[in-house]
Amino acid sequence: MKATAKAHPIQGLVKYHGMRDEQLRQPYHDSISVSTAPSRTVTTVEFEPDSNEDVFLIDGETVEGRGRERIENVVDHVRDLAGIDHAVRFESENDFPTNIGFGSSSSGFAAAARALVGATDLDMTLPDISTVARRGSASAARAVTGAFSHLRTGLNDADCRSERIETDLEDDLRIIGAEVPAYKETEEAHREAADSHMFDARMAHIHGQIAEMRDALREGDFHRTFQLAEHDSLSLAATTMTGPAGWVYWQPRTIEMFNTVRELREADVPVYFSVDTGASVYVNTTAEHVDRVEGAVADCGVDTRVWEVGGPSQLLDESAALF
Repeated sequence: MKATAKAHPIQGLVKYHGMRDEQLRQPYHDSISVSTAPSRTVTTVEFEPDSNEDVFLIDGETVEGRGRERIENVVDHVRDLAGIDHAVRFESENDFPTNIGFGSSSSGFAAAARALVGATDLDMTLPDISTVARRGSASAARAVTGAFSHLRTGLNDADCRSERIETDLEDDLRIIGAEVPAYKETEEAHREAADSHMFDARMAHIHGQIAEMRDALREGDFHRTFQLAEHDSLSLAATTMTGPAGWVYWQPRTIEMFNTVRELREADVPVYFSVDTGASVYVNTTAEHVDRVEGAVADCGVDTRVWEVGGPSQLLDESAALF
């Protein structure tokens, strides 16, 4: 009862904000994202009938507190589905910086869900597995199905699940990840989202944003897709900054990169920025222009990574196991 899986993190395009059910991680509204590769999380799990204690390690460190509770929520759900009560050994490794706004929880819980389902031989499709991953992170549901994916809201697993959106943008998109390390409290921001006076306004327009984004992706329209993503980043920040805690995640270099992107666009370069919860920036462009754009972003004094569109979570060979 052992399996190893990998998953790629996601960039939110139309991002969810706030959860109607914190335990089941059911968001108030739909969301759409794109997976970023080759960055990935690899997770190995093994159910151990002779052990009486779960062990959770991420990047070599024992997980405690709220992090452990979130992993246990996913593990316990799989144990219920499989009808077992065995203890589990769980080890996970990331090959990209975590907790700076690059979606490490999405790839982490997506890889965990894929490995747990594989280890228990449950017969589940990727959308089915997305409902398992969602219990750790709503974004992880979309990392399970990969590429451009849409998580629908709902009050049950039949409705609140992720599906992939087919689009011609997959091959040509290049994503420059600009690292701005800064402390963030994503879970707290979600918890207080509905207390912002901007939340009702966001809810009023988000359904139209989802419809526009799906249409832009179906049409393979780069400009419309990432113009929508850029606008949604600003909408998300407005809601976050007007919650009770007044979270302001952006740093001076975040704003500098926004201005750099706009200057490039004025020079007819196809490029748009996007930000999830955090100070780091995604800069979206095409393969033809990626070198010029990366150079301009690096000139802002940040470390950069270049990503392409990543596929769905998948099981790996036994040789890839972490233990």
